[in-house]
Amino acid sequence: MDDKVTMVDTAGNIQGKLTGRDARVQGRFEGEIELSGRLQIGEGGQVQAKVKVDTAEIGGVYAGELVARSVILLEKARVEGSLTAEMLAVREGAQLNASVACGGTRDKLSVPAVPRLGAA
Repeated sequence: MDDKVTMVDTAGNIQGKLTGRDARVQGRFEGEIELSGRLQIGEGGQVQAKVKVDTAEIGGVYAGELVARSVILLEKARVEGSLTAEMLAVREGAQLNASVACGGTRDKLSVPAVPRLGAA
């Protein structure tokens, strides 16, 4: 099993394009993310991006267009923008303020402008 994960730690503040297999964001990321595996956004993580992944697990703040096979919003997740997923799980306490298309395929990708994160 390949256990290598790209990590953006709590001190990280990255702008750009991230590609690969798996990634975990604990800090800030702005741009584009395309992964063949899992994206994890930790409770302290803030991501503003156009994202296409197999699985997304969000525990922090996300704004943008998210396309995935499976999406899990954890208790402290805050999501804005649009979300397209085959499967969606929203835990109690998560905030979802997005257009949602569930049951579709992640290959149907039409990407609008990415909304800016609101002031916390």
